[in-house]
Amino acid sequence: MSTIQFNPLKYPVYVSAKPVGAACNLRCSYCYFLEKLAESAPQRMSDEMLERFTEQYVHAQPSQDVLFTWHGGEPLLLGVDYFKKALRYQQPYRRNYRIDNVLQTNGTLLNDDWCRFFKENNFLIGLSLDGPEHCHDKYRTNIGGRGSFAQTMKGLELLNKNGVEFNILSVVNDYNVQFPLEIYNFFKSTGSKYIQFSPVVERLDGETGLLKSGDDVGGKLAEWSVPALAYGRFLNSIFDEWARKDVGTVYVTTFDSTLAGYVGAEPGTCIWAETCGHASALNVNGDLYACDHYVFPEFKLGNIRQKTITEMMLTDKQFQFGNDKRDQLSETCKRCNYLSLCNGECPKNRIQVQEGEKYPLNYLCSGLKHYFNHTEPYMRFMANELENKRPPANIMKYLAGK
Repeated sequence: MSTIQFNPLKYPVYVSAKPVGAACNLRCSYCYFLEKLAESAPQRMSDEMLERFTEQYVHAQPSQDVLFTWHGGEPLLLGVDYFKKALRYQQPYRRNYRIDNVLQTNGTLLNDDWCRFFKENNFLIGLSLDGPEHCHDKYRTNIGGRGSFAQTMKGLELLNKNGVEFNILSVVNDYNVQFPLEIYNFFKSTGSKYIQFSPVVERLDGETGLLKSGDDVGGKLAEWSVPALAYGRFLNSIFDEWARKDVGTVYVTTFDSTLAGYVGAEPGTCIWAETCGHASALNVNGDLYACDHYVFPEFKLGNIRQKTITEMMLTDKQFQFGNDKRDQLSETCKRCNYLSLCNGECPKNRIQVQEGEKYPLNYLCSGLKHYFNHTEPYMRFMANELENKRPPANIMKYLAGK
């Protein structure tokens, strides 16, 4: 074992590890990683690379808590034995570190063996599900073009059957944005208590058809991108239902992060934070990138064979990447009443060029303002409850009395 210096960063380092690269058994239309399928051979992280990553990642943390995040592509393509090996590589560090594992999957390859393994080893599973069948199958199809809903739901049932903890990750696109309450109530019916909505905003290069890189303002908006104002209305419809019935029992990442902003706490996800840069992505060959949404050559930090994760995350290049989120805000953003809640959202969505502005505006701005304006009185009520050491769920009693 080599000697690696302890990381002086204030925040934990997160690496979205892609041990299978971009390989996947589905062909979701909006997947921003599919274009890299040809680039990511081999489609399996070697044992040597996996062990090297494990050691470096553990020692990159500023505390004793370590969260391994396994992503893809579809990581289940590697088989259960691969992740048993990953746990063996983690084992020597468990005497001094609290190690947890999260795995993101489309759910179509889940079986009882997988679920027993996840349960026995306390994995948290992120399940990609875009709503009921007509919503999910609109864009989440297999290689043959057929919908994947039935297979994903079988996987969800197996997770429930085996008592595996899971969250739902739902991509909001131009189609399912029309059905907010149907989607939300469907998710509740599955037994899910943790829901993350991720709006898809992607652009295409007119010449190659590939999705454009994160710092490129041009390009045609992909047809599946969610309309900005529709996204705001989508959030508002779900928020109204949640605030009347489900506060404290169902957790929606966007609502939790907004409430954190009202009480001055750190948001749960980087898109709402003032700066970013502590969440990177590791490709199958050991290349480390500034962010999972910026897996492009200009954002490559290096390779873990030549440099450690700590060294690469502490470079001026990565610090600038994270600080640019704050330093490259448009003047419109700086004047916005909701800046402390939004912080310009994710830089990858800042693609709207405005006359007189040095930096582009976030494409989702109109929808986010619609959401923040609608939820403000209720968020302030819940924030006041928290500050007075009362449960924010009191909002339900308040709304019932109106």
